[in-house]
Order: sequence, then C-alpha cells, then structure tokens
Amino acid sequence: MTMASPILELEGVSKNFGGLKVIDNLSFKVMPAERVALIGPNGAGKTTAFNLITDLYRVDSGRIVLDGRDITTVPSRKRIGLGIARSFQNIRLMPHLTVLENVMIGQSAHNASALAMFQPVNLFPGNRWRVHAREALGAAGLGQYALETTGALPYGIQKRIELVRALLSEPRILLLDEPAAGLNPSETEELRQQLNETSRRGVTLIVVEHDMHFIGAFCQRVVVLNFGCKIAECSPHEAQADPLVREAYLGSDEELGQTHAA
Repeated sequence: MTMASPILELEGVSKNFGGLKVIDNLSFKVMPAERVALIGPNGAGKTTAFNLITDLYRVDSGRIVLDGRDITTVPSRKRIGLGIARSFQNIRLMPHLTVLENVMIGQSAHNASALAMFQPVNLFPGNRWRVHAREALGAAGLGQYALETTGALPYGIQKRIELVRALLSEPRILLLDEPAAGLNPSETEELRQQLNETSRRGVTLIVVEHDMHFIGAFCQRVVVLNFGCKIAECSPHEAQADPLVREAYLGSDEELGQTHAA
C-alpha cells in the first residue's frame, strides 16, 4: 500500500527581524486533508509561520515545499494559484461592499490576465462567477445576506463570509488565523460545522487558535510553538498532558481547556 506524501512541508525554516529570531529551525509536515493546529503563547511565532507559508514574509533559511515542489521563492500570488489560501486574525472584508461582492473577490485567483481579473465583478446578473458565488453563500447557510452591506452585519457572520471568500479561490490548503476568536458558542459551533464540511471536501486545514475546546473538537494534530521553536507535535489530548506544553502555554489544571486571550 502506497503511503500518501505530505502536501506541505516546512524544513528548517527560520526568520529574523533585526536581531530577534521569531522562527527558529521550524520543521513539520501536513498530510492531504489533515486538520492541524498551530498553538502556543502570544509571540510564539504562529502567525509569522502563516506569513512565511503565504510569502507575506520571506524565509531567511530553510525550505517550504508544496507537493514535493520547493516554493520558498515563489511569490504570494502564484502561491494562491497553487492552492494556498488564508483568512486573517482581523477581518479583511471590504465593509462598504455587499456580501456577494466581497465573496466574488476570492474568485480573482483563477484569472490568468489583468483584464480577466475584472470578470468576476462585472454587473451582468447571469455572470457565471456571480452564480457560483451565490451558490457558495447558499451552501454555507449565508445566502440571505448576499445583497447586504457587509459592514452592517454581525461579527460572527462576517467571519463566516471571510471563510466563503477564501474557499472561492478553491484552495487545497486553507490557513485560518484565529477563526473562532470573538465568536459566541453558537457561532463557534456553526463555524466548526462549516469547516467540517470543508474538510470533507478534501481541503487541508491549518489553524492558529487559542480556543482549546475548538481545537480538541476539530483538529487531529497540534504543532506547539514557543519562542519560535517547535516544542511538541502530537494530538490535542497528548498536548494537554505534556509537561513542557503545560508550562509554556496551557497553564495549570484549572486553566486547561479555557480560551486564552488572543
């Protein structure tokens, strides 16, 4: 039986800002359709790792490999075309646009020319891009908001809209930076169901998140960072029992499982 190959590998990746090493010789692999969390205290390097994977920052040393191909020097827009998408800790929707218009922006990753980039947002009602965006909103249970102004909607709805927009770039790997932050329990459960459906479609999910209840219910594996170094790589349950992880991040028995401040 042939073993599956990793879809994403970080091999000895490091990143410095001035004299500060924020990522130090970081290595881990992610398998296709796996659900993995990056966890650790504030300043551990989690979002920086995302920024390196998406080329918002350039790697100082080491390699990033996608499907066996070294993409360390591939620019960010081409990485989107190769199937890497992300959401951000702070919502980056355009509040003055409608939900439908915001979601359609995600489709521009599939347009090969500068002229074609404007195709998704043309005004023809039967435009296939518009139809596809409406279908995606409907599938996520957000169809009723399509023509609403995005900035007027509740925070939890905007979080889910941002996820739909990221998915319309048809990623193979989706990076989610604190997707449950600021959500109430019912909104968190709706998000988890949406992500479960995304996972069932074969999308690989890598999550930065502080909510250990969410991680335990959703993720198969965690990579734990502290001061830019990997200190553990295991299941969420094993992480909660690891003395080094508890000391660096999870805290006392009374604190385990609680949501940590972002």
